[in-house]
Amino acid sequence: MAKFHHYSFGNALLILFQCPHATNVAGYNTWTQLGRQVKKGEKGIQILAPCNFRATLEREKIDPLSGQTIYGPDGKPLTEKVKISPNRFKIAHVFDLSQTEGRELPQIGVSELSGDVADYTGIYDRLTALSPLPVMQEAFERSAKGYTSFMENRIVIKPGMSQVQTIKTLVHEIAHAKLHQPQDLLAVPSPAEKRRKEVEAESIAYVVCQHFGIDTTDYSLAYVASWSKGTELAELKASLNVIHSTAGEIIDAISPPPPKMERTQERVQHPRQRKQRR
Repeated sequence: MAKFHHYSFGNALLILFQCPHATNVAGYNTWTQLGRQVKKGEKGIQILAPCNFRATLEREKIDPLSGQTIYGPDGKPLTEKVKISPNRFKIAHVFDLSQTEGRELPQIGVSELSGDVADYTGIYDRLTALSPLPVMQEAFERSAKGYTSFMENRIVIKPGMSQVQTIKTLVHEIAHAKLHQPQDLLAVPSPAEKRRKEVEAESIAYVVCQHFGIDTTDYSLAYVASWSKGTELAELKASLNVIHSTAGEIIDAISPPPPKMERTQERVQHPRQRKQRR
């Protein structure tokens, strides 16, 4: 499931049983479009693909109020034709990356950011002071680099990461804490709601980091792209105001205070003009 989360659980099992070492699978035509060819003699991995079609069905007409069959003047049931889309599946074949050869696959994003941050301690301290929830660094078993828990009432960041990754992750989780507290702590968010929250949090992290000269492009843009896939433009636009205002609020809050200007008062002496007697 971790490798093939876009596939159904059943198809993930089919891939596992037939090719346990599989990492990236796609159909023959997709590999061709990517500049790769299936090696001669390779056997395809069989999965189940939906087979959509529409059919016309003739059935007795039912009264929507009573739920009873409607009869005509001759005493016979009236019929109507309805179009249905029954669920059907067909066998499709996919191939793993190891079964193909050709052009190298393009790499999108990085798994973790590296690098140091100027004034790292100051930015980190100001972020933790701004956070609505207590922040702590603690090892955990999830694949994520940090998480926000309203039930635990805390933000947890994995220790040992680079300064760039730590700051980016912390801003991401603070955005969640500021914007996404659920009304019901036990409620499970819908997939659409989950996507929206992740896009907002990572976009805010990207904007804030860019402002302070912390480049997270390789990580953030791939992250946002993966979560916003399939999202309508109207949904993305609806999040822009939230992203803009929240990023601005965080930037203002963690910006270092301006240096104090010592004002010196200069007294200007105007020479008196003396009238000269002639």
